[in-house]
Amino acid sequence: MQRKNLLKKLSLALLCAGLAGSAIAADVKLGVAAALTGPAAKYGIAIKNGFTLAADEINAKGGVNGNKLVLLVEDEQGKKEDAINVFKKLIFQDKVLLVFGPTLSNSAFAADPIANAAKVVAFGTSNTADGITAMGPFTFRNSVMEADVLPVTTRAAVKHFGLKKVAVIYGNDDAFTKSGYDVFKATLEKQKIAVTSTETYAKGDVDFKAQLTKIKGGNPDAIVCSCLAEEAANIMLQSRTLGMKQPFIGGNGLNSPKLFEISKKAGDDTVMGSPWSSENTAPANKAFMAAYKAKFGSDPDQFAAQAFDALHIVAAALKNVKLSNALDKDRIALRDALPAVKIDGATGKFAFRKAPAAGGKEVGYDAQQEAIVNIAKNGKFVLLK
Repeated sequence: MQRKNLLKKLSLALLCAGLAGSAIAADVKLGVAAALTGPAAKYGIAIKNGFTLAADEINAKGGVNGNKLVLLVEDEQGKKEDAINVFKKLIFQDKVLLVFGPTLSNSAFAADPIANAAKVVAFGTSNTADGITAMGPFTFRNSVMEADVLPVTTRAAVKHFGLKKVAVIYGNDDAFTKSGYDVFKATLEKQKIAVTSTETYAKGDVDFKAQLTKIKGGNPDAIVCSCLAEEAANIMLQSRTLGMKQPFIGGNGLNSPKLFEISKKAGDDTVMGSPWSSENTAPANKAFMAAYKAKFGSDPDQFAAQAFDALHIVAAALKNVKLSNALDKDRIALRDALPAVKIDGATGKFAFRKAPAAGGKEVGYDAQQEAIVNIAKNGKFVLLK
């Protein structure tokens, strides 16, 4: 009897150990570093929502190879120092398999080197500045570079409005807006569009009347605005109070409901390039938009769509990874599986392409995706036809 009880206890212990091992294998921890507070929260909250929706959908269908995806979300406030601290926490303390984010390119330049040194994928869903993926082979992004989008956007605006000369305004202390300006400058030169004046501002500025007065004096046909949504909206409003009627041209930083919450119809006729449009009637996008509206009670934006697609990209890669519970090996295995992924998601057909060589250093992967050009009408973006 004693021997039988001992065998029962041993069997129970082995069963419990097996179940414990299965529980560990069943949770795939993925970090999300997003700006949930501060000025960049208009992007970060949408990003968090996009990830949440995708995780719920994937897990409802049984996860990936039977494993549940668990998101560990941290607020990096759109600040470089916070992004660094959040990356360190997620990688070294929480021991996530991968880190999504951070929200802004400025923060990515500060935090991504930490992930590369630790051999952990840093996956950007909203970083479009030049040079992001040059930081190392573990940096990926599904956000389309401004260098890919802005030339298409500018060409479409020139044709639509018959532009001959433009003025430029941009934020000179932010990696995203400065990178966008650099692309716009080169694009305008290449397309032989004259620039009447170039004005700058600093992050957090709210009064742009001095810059706009100088711009008005040059009488441009349009105003190129390499800006984030809030500053752009105020620039648009203030230009109209000065009697200026020129259309605006911008990048995906304008692709936020915040632009119209502030500018109302002052932003009408703004031309903006992006990989995503609410007017894309493809089944994947229609399903995403309906599910987002049902879950969050509001319409999604580009940043929610890119986050949603990013998790599906990682899920597709994980299907080809046999997780070993040896974290260092699994992190590298996921990194090696990502470049081959191709999906047709909310933002359309997506694939990765190797980033350009950077001084002999190993580099990561950029998004290979077509740009969609939109124009603002009655307080919302519609396809430019």
